[in-house]
Amino acid sequence: MSGQEAVEPGHRRVLIALVAIGMTTFVQLYYPQALIPAISRDFTVDASHAALTVSAATIGLAVAALGWSWVADRIGQAPAMTIAVVTAAVIGLVVPFAPSFPALVLLRVGQGVALGGTPALALAYLNQQVSRGAALSAGATYISGTVLGGVAGRLIAAPIADVSDWRVAALVAGSVSALCAVVAVTALPRERRGPATPRSRPTSMRSGMLANLTNPGQLALYAQAFLLMGAQVAVFNYLGYRLELEPFDLPPSLTAVIFLAGLAGAVSARLAATLAGRFGRRRVLLASSLTMVAGAALTIPDRLTSVLIGLLLFTTAYFCAHSIASGWVGPMATSGIAQATSLYTLFYYAGSSLFGWLGGLAFAAGWTGTASMVIVIVLLAFTAALTLLPHPAVEPGVHTPSKTYAAPSSPR
Repeated sequence: MSGQEAVEPGHRRVLIALVAIGMTTFVQLYYPQALIPAISRDFTVDASHAALTVSAATIGLAVAALGWSWVADRIGQAPAMTIAVVTAAVIGLVVPFAPSFPALVLLRVGQGVALGGTPALALAYLNQQVSRGAALSAGATYISGTVLGGVAGRLIAAPIADVSDWRVAALVAGSVSALCAVVAVTALPRERRGPATPRSRPTSMRSGMLANLTNPGQLALYAQAFLLMGAQVAVFNYLGYRLELEPFDLPPSLTAVIFLAGLAGAVSARLAATLAGRFGRRRVLLASSLTMVAGAALTIPDRLTSVLIGLLLFTTAYFCAHSIASGWVGPMATSGIAQATSLYTLFYYAGSSLFGWLGGLAFAAGWTGTASMVIVIVLLAFTAALTLLPHPAVEPGVHTPSKTYAAPSSPR
């Protein structure tokens, strides 16, 4: 199974909706990364506290992910995602008017709770709607939408904050996200349910969670979500802050350029599908982790060229790894697919929240402290994948004559 077959015409509306969901979700989650220095100055808080505007949303999302899977089991994935994106968009338009820093953080927690209804459900929905032959390509398209959303939010926010303030930037980002939410709600069709199978049949949340949390392969994938996402958020939270300090002294409008590195994810997500079809998911995941380590190391010297090359390398490899790991969760599950994908989402955003904050504490020792933390946690992810994931000959979801598992879908 190469995963490169074209998506059928009937699936285009599904992909339009899911790309719009990815964009509205990630515009809202990550535009504050570009505003951390401005928020720090406005509320007179340090970098680790200002970064809570990102971590608060990801904490809310992580906590709510399993609850949204319960809601979707009762009203359907499409209605649940509709409620989620509309609620998040409304809160996003209120965020710029937060009267204090605690109020801002609380609003971001609420926004994260609402957004918990999109990433995990999008995975399950895509698995249900898109045929096996188109799954890898469709999943990569969805990830491309989430990448574009994350990059767009940061690039919109930073220049506006440079000429105005963070509140105006937040309002513009919230308005863009609301527009994407309208597109998503308009285009999203109700799910098409196929015949029940042991893997797709509804299961209790408890039994589904237990089945996946006792599966060594799933634990390895959850470790990738927790550690690699934490590494990526730590880099993007504080690298812009670093570039505004000596010896670089760049203005916010120029530091925003670093977020263009995220566009590499739109390409590398699809590249990962091609490489996985040729070499196997495990090999591609391991190689991606080592490349992330090399990229993080290149950001340490105080040379702008080295920093930018390292960031591009790190980001490209991260999205390859994320595409592989997230797309492997469904095929790895023997039961409770909804719980499997929700658990992946929980670990993914828990890592984002924890290491996004810890990166700020490490930043007290300078960028070398943050980069060293990133390298250590990526190496931990590499070790988990190396020791717990199945070898290529027995990879679930890889098409061989003796295997009948469904091909994976991928999130952001």
